[in-house]
Amino acid sequence: MKISSAPVNKDDEPRVNSEIRAASVLLIDDQGNKIGVVPTAEALLMSEERDLDLVEVAPLANPPVCRILDYGKFRFQQQKRDKDARKKQKNQTVKEMKMRPKIDQHDYDFKVKAIRSFLSDGHRVKVSIFFRGREMAFLDRGREVLNRVRADIEPIGKIETEPRMEGSYMRMMVCPAAAGAAVPKPEKPKQAAAPEKKAEQADTVN
Repeated sequence: MKISSAPVNKDDEPRVNSEIRAASVLLIDDQGNKIGVVPTAEALLMSEERDLDLVEVAPLANPPVCRILDYGKFRFQQQKRDKDARKKQKNQTVKEMKMRPKIDQHDYDFKVKAIRSFLSDGHRVKVSIFFRGREMAFLDRGREVLNRVRADIEPIGKIETEPRMEGSYMRMMVCPAAAGAAVPKPEKPKQAAAPEKKAEQADTVN
């Protein structure tokens, strides 16, 4: 058997070899083939013959599902995946994009483009509408801007927190459509054919 003495089981670790308590298990061999339900003692013997370990991968199943594999390698790969996930989560930051309820089209387009870029890089974005003085009487205008943003970030972004007031700001949180993963940046729209070319094409057809 690959490991002479199995470590003391922890709640977040699978049972290995002699730690497995079930009388029988649903066995999957080291090639990924489903062997079927066999006595645990027989499964342990098969793992010993391959110089590998018997690992309980689905303890809540009836009977539990066990796989024959190299537990040391299995743990290393699992720890690497966890480390990569933590690294990706650490790199994700919350960006903020501020707008005004009477934002002009050019400024709006520029800021929405930036929001889409942030989302494409896997970041969450807090979109904030700032109301000054008498503008507080026209909250619907800010909500209209946020609804435009909502429509313009699809399909790469989705709403995480609906618009709500925080002091003089109306804020909405958006996140990448694929949670925890970066999504592809949107392709630039293709430019329309020049009028002259369209005319030439029309003459050709006619």
